[in-house]
Amino acid sequence: MLIRIVRMTFAPEHVPAFLALFHATKHHIRQQPGCQHLELWQDAESPNIYCTHSRWDDEAALNGYRKSTLFGKVWPATKKLFAAPPVAFSSTSAGVVE
Repeated sequence: MLIRIVRMTFAPEHVPAFLALFHATKHHIRQQPGCQHLELWQDAESPNIYCTHSRWDDEAALNGYRKSTLFGKVWPATKKLFAAPPVAFSSTSAGVVE
């Protein structure tokens, strides 16, 4: 499983547009082949900063989404709303649970 976190800082006036876009497309993203989970987090101290947390079967599944028509529409529309460059990273479980 691949865990993907994307931290996005929006201009405060663009937050409503981002939320509308996310809510309009989240179900379609969740239906992409290999997507196991998608949720949206809001920063506790900076309400214009959001993170998407998604889980994918593997990197190939994430890359398949990145090559999809849906991503080709969602990501450019999201990028227009940024106040700072996004920070994205992928992780896998280390298998340690205490």
